[in-house]
Amino acid sequence: MRGFSRFLIATLCGLVLAVGVHIVSILATPHLAEQDAFAKVQSTLTAETAQIISAPGGADTWMPMPDPAVAVAACAFDLRDGPMRVSAKTGQNLLTFSFHKESGGVFFAVTDRAAVRGELEIVAMTARQLDEARAAEDENDPSRDVRIVAPEQQGFVIVRVAAPTPSQRPQAEEAAKAVSCVTEQAEQS
Repeated sequence: MRGFSRFLIATLCGLVLAVGVHIVSILATPHLAEQDAFAKVQSTLTAETAQIISAPGGADTWMPMPDPAVAVAACAFDLRDGPMRVSAKTGQNLLTFSFHKESGGVFFAVTDRAAVRGELEIVAMTARQLDEARAAEDENDPSRDVRIVAPEQQGFVIVRVAAPTPSQRPQAEEAAKAVSCVTEQAEQS
């Protein structure tokens, strides 16, 4: 009986240790990964328009299992340089934006249904930049921008444009490439 108790305790200790190592490795993987999504789109920081990362039809891309009916573009942002304005004209194809933190995770998403008169203006900024923008705003002429506060200084925007039929793929790709991602210069105090 005594030998069985030792075996049972050793087995339970081994299982607890294995579970602990497994959980730690899962939680540490995003922080240790060298080629995460932000690293792959970081080259778009200097671009003024979204860059195609997956063309409709499933062409070469680093994305796992791309949807052949969707054009996917991205632009990275660094809010230390000022707020980032994302602008797009809507059309007949579904257009969506998802804003991601550098560390991973979506913090805001919107579709073209939020457009006003066929145009969608989204400004990503820090809480301080939002306070400054509100202070400088004319109360008689309020901004029509969709303003969002980013939880981190760096991140990226994923733009998706649906192409339900193969004949709409070129239109979807052009619409994705036409999305403007411009950093507004921070005012020097």
